[in-house]
Amino acid sequence: MADRGRILKASDEIVEVLRSAKRVAVVGIKPESHKAEPAYYVPSYLQDAGYDIVPVPVYYPDVTEILGQPVHRSVADIPGDIDLVVVFRRSRDVESHVDDIIAKKPRAVWMQLGISNESASKKFVDAGIDVVQNRCTMVEHRNIIG
Repeated sequence: MADRGRILKASDEIVEVLRSAKRVAVVGIKPESHKAEPAYYVPSYLQDAGYDIVPVPVYYPDVTEILGQPVHRSVADIPGDIDLVVVFRRSRDVESHVDDIIAKKPRAVWMQLGISNESASKKFVDAGIDVVQNRCTMVEHRNIIG
């Protein structure tokens, strides 16, 4: 990885993030009781597509498992490497996760459709982490598989 990350906007760069990722932490994932919400069905889609999903819900303190996987309360506490962190949080709330995500050193952070935070993105880039903002992982993955 380069010393500095990049803000990725080109389709081929975004596709490469999804092609190279295997293990994906999902910050703000929702449990099965919220199946109709993107923060549940998008990670479910990604899991069905072959990604190893690591749930990191923000709320739901009693939930211990989502998508059949054990829940973690912070990204930094996840054992092993994480290739990609997908963020389902309001733009203004992303900042509160920056230090936790940087501590894990994923290759990339992906803020879902409708989510962007320039200050957080700059901190990720300065830490050597690539950033995708305001794009849906499910839509982009569907574009890969055509």
